[in-house]
Amino acid sequence: MHNSIRLLPSLLLIRCVISLLLLSPPALGDVGTAASYAPPYLPTACYGSDEGQFPANSLFAAAGDAIWDNGACCGRQYLVRCLSSATPGACTEGEVQVTVVDYAASLASGPSAAGTTLVLPSSAFAMIAQPSVSQINIEFTP
Repeated sequence: MHNSIRLLPSLLLIRCVISLLLLSPPALGDVGTAASYAPPYLPTACYGSDEGQFPANSLFAAAGDAIWDNGACCGRQYLVRCLSSATPGACTEGEVQVTVVDYAASLASGPSAAGTTLVLPSSAFAMIAQPSVSQINIEFTP
C-alpha cells in the first residue's frame, strides 16, 4: 500500500502532461495580408539586378514594412496560405513557400494593394487565391 501511495503523484503528473499535450492546439504562424504584383521584378532591394536571386520555381516575394526589418528578411522563406478575403471564395486550397527578394515599398511595379505584409508575383498569388482579388488575409510561417 505504501508504494502505491508514492506512485500516485507521479501517475497524476504524467496524466496531466499527456492531457495538456493532447489538448494544446498546434503552433500557428503569423497572420497578415498579401497582394500581387507583375513584372518588372528587377532590380530588387535585396540583390539588385542579379537574375540568379529568383528561385527556379518563381516563388518569391517582396516584404512589407511589418517584416522588412531593414532588409534582414532578405532570403528568408515563408510558407504562405490564404485564410480569407473580402471576396467570398477567393482562397484556394494549398500553400506556397516563397523567398523574400525585395521590399514592397520599392517595387518597380506597384502591388495590387498597398500596405500588405507580403507581395507575391502574380503566378505565386494565383496558387493560393483567385487572381482577380487585390488583397487576401494570410497565415505565414517562417
